[in-house]
Amino acid sequence: MTQAVRAGSSGRPWQAEPSAPPDLDAPLKARILVVDDDERNAFAAVQALEELGHELVVARSGEEALKRLLTEEFALILLDLHMPGMDGYETAELIRSRKRTADTPIVFLTAIFRDEAHIFQAYSAGAVDVVFKPVDPFILKAKTKVFVDLYLKTQEANRQSAYKQWLLDEHTRVKAEKEQTVRALRRAEARQEAILKSLPIVFTSRSVEPPYAPQFVSESVVDITGFPASRFVEEAEFGSSRIHPDDLERVVQAMDRAVKIGRYSCEFRWLCADGQYRVLHDQGVLAPSDSGEAREIFGVILDATDRRSLEEQLAQARKMEAVGQLTGGVAHDFNNLLTVVLGNIDMLARRQEEEARRARRIDAIRQAAERGRDLTRQLLAFSRRQHLSPVVLDVNALIRDFAPLMRQAVGEAVTLDLDLEGEALNTHVDPTQLETALLNLAVNARDAMPEGGRLTVRSRRLPAEQGRGFVSIEVRDTGVGMSPEVRERVFEPFFTTKEVGKGSGLGLSQVYGFVRQSDGEVHVESEPGAGTAFRLLLPASRGRAQARAVERPSAAVGGKERILLVEDDATVLALTLDVLTGLGYRVTSATNAAEALEVIQSDAAIDLLFTDVVMPGGVSGVSLARTARELRPGLKVLLTSGFVGESQVLDGAEFPLLDKPYETAVMASMLRKLLDGPRRRKRSRESAAAE
Repeated sequence: MTQAVRAGSSGRPWQAEPSAPPDLDAPLKARILVVDDDERNAFAAVQALEELGHELVVARSGEEALKRLLTEEFALILLDLHMPGMDGYETAELIRSRKRTADTPIVFLTAIFRDEAHIFQAYSAGAVDVVFKPVDPFILKAKTKVFVDLYLKTQEANRQSAYKQWLLDEHTRVKAEKEQTVRALRRAEARQEAILKSLPIVFTSRSVEPPYAPQFVSESVVDITGFPASRFVEEAEFGSSRIHPDDLERVVQAMDRAVKIGRYSCEFRWLCADGQYRVLHDQGVLAPSDSGEAREIFGVILDATDRRSLEEQLAQARKMEAVGQLTGGVAHDFNNLLTVVLGNIDMLARRQEEEARRARRIDAIRQAAERGRDLTRQLLAFSRRQHLSPVVLDVNALIRDFAPLMRQAVGEAVTLDLDLEGEALNTHVDPTQLETALLNLAVNARDAMPEGGRLTVRSRRLPAEQGRGFVSIEVRDTGVGMSPEVRERVFEPFFTTKEVGKGSGLGLSQVYGFVRQSDGEVHVESEPGAGTAFRLLLPASRGRAQARAVERPSAAVGGKERILLVEDDATVLALTLDVLTGLGYRVTSATNAAEALEVIQSDAAIDLLFTDVVMPGGVSGVSLARTARELRPGLKVLLTSGFVGESQVLDGAEFPLLDKPYETAVMASMLRKLLDGPRRRKRSRESAAAE
């Protein structure tokens, strides 16, 4: 029977759960009703029929038999004719009068009514047969088997018919469900197609084998590229052929990553039909098959041209803002310094003063000059162009040695805790710059904890990633924390949240520049009211840590040696010439590399070449020094520079460097150290480089 179609709570039609089909393999059994008031006769009948294997039910009266027939079904009724109360004829008449039992076979059992009149009456009452008592078991069993077999065959026929009807119902139901599913699928496909056309997104499917040919491209690609989707699918190389040559390798690598790690993301320039390149953002995932093997790469492509343009405009705006901020900060600080210098020089030149006041003015000029020197060094640190002198050092040892100065800097209200790794953590950095970075972080932390707090310095070794390990130095405070806006600008030069005069805004920019120039990374974590943590990641080193030798410049000591001084700035040249001759040295000067080479190639005696690094004419001080070494193998060399510029100038240079501005005592100390050192023996540049 087909299932009724009803409406569910959502108003959509649904079909009732399909019924289970008839079990054709289940064995069929019959039930036989024995009606006899004599217990012995009933027992004899049961004994005779037991071996047939069917269910035998005994009723002791006509009334009991009728009650059972109201709710139970029987294949055959063995009915005794002579019973007290309701006899067999009356019982049979009532059985036949009911629709439910009208066709149930009745076999009369009788021991008294054997004449033809009673037998005729028995058949007239609806009996199909009459068996005389005492019952012959063989005859009763044979007759019963005939009627039971007929009943079972009828039941089997009904079961087969029910099964066929079930099949028809199932076919009808499945057909209806299929039609409903097809209609729903068509509606979904129509909606999906409309969505795909309306979205500014291109959906793609690619092969997992190079060259990762497209298998499907949504029609929305025409709105972005000007080409129909069929071009991409039918021509496997069409999409990749129009990628900008500089971006093609990056796209291929992204597809390779998709196969290896299951996802990819890349941006590239694509030549559209109008002859213009547009920036496309392509990302997707690797879709596995049912067996778990890679099947295809699903992706989406978005037109990122406008976003990229806005990002570039924003970056340029921020860059100009930073340049303006940097320019203003530098101008402000240098104007203050120059005011001190020029004012004191003017006073010294215009009036005669007592020695003590004159000394104070000279000291003020020196302090202003030193502040200017520190300012330029901080700017160079931020721009990652300062001159570093890296060595292999143990971070833990440096922090322990520097901790007393940090405690002094943060004051008594702040507790300094050291949580250092148990093993040595070696890295290759400039120790002085690392100490300066730690001091800057400590002072910032102190200012963030005006009521006191806890400053923790923690060192750890981070696991190697792609063969490169890091040493982590974390400086964490319990201060006021930073807002997201402040956190984003915290490394900008001259950016500060402190009151005017309380900070230059260069401390954290120096930390950032130093770490990045040392091939490291800087991370900051901070939330308002939750403190701040700066994490410096420095590349780990397998080298042996070197012991630090702290040198203090002594009084300026000169000599009688001959020095070739090369400096393109006339004022610096004049000042340095006065200082060197004042120290007793015999000096020959040159304003560029060409003049210096003429002196070197002459017969003039020279003990040391003292040259600026960056000079006009296209020849650097490093190149000049190397040429001089080839011409005069034993010549000592000292380089000096105020701004090296491109870091490649000093790459691989084997000469010591004196940073400008320098003090007379420091310069004199380096000169004596070089001149008093062992005389250099002749060797080739190749062997020098190997050392």
